[in-house]
Amino acid sequence: MASNAREGAYSRFEDARVWAAPKLDHAAHSVEDQLAPRLSALLAQTARRVDPTPMKMQTRTNWPSLVLLGGLALGAIGFVMYRRNAQHWADVMKNSADETKRKVGEAADSMEEKLGKRTDEVTGRKP
Repeated sequence: MASNAREGAYSRFEDARVWAAPKLDHAAHSVEDQLAPRLSALLAQTARRVDPTPMKMQTRTNWPSLVLLGGLALGAIGFVMYRRNAQHWADVMKNSADETKRKVGEAADSMEEKLGKRTDEVTGRKP
């Protein structure tokens, strides 16, 4: 007797759901046209929940993994560019330091030469 009551209650509950889903959906569209869109969305969501038809499985999109892979690729490219730029900068600074040392040496030699000439002029020596 309990199993018969359960089956009867289930079929009546199923009938109520079949009847209620279209009514709630119709009410949702009426409210959507005349009243607040938020209330309409709530009723439409309730209609989908009450509807006895099986729900479709939502497919997952691959965009989060694509964003992650794109970010990793950009990070790797940035790291390589940073390393190359750092190496280039070190080479430029080394060349610049060598060139500065050479120019300072040339300037010192030139000043030494000029100083020697001036000293000779002041002391009256001839080269």
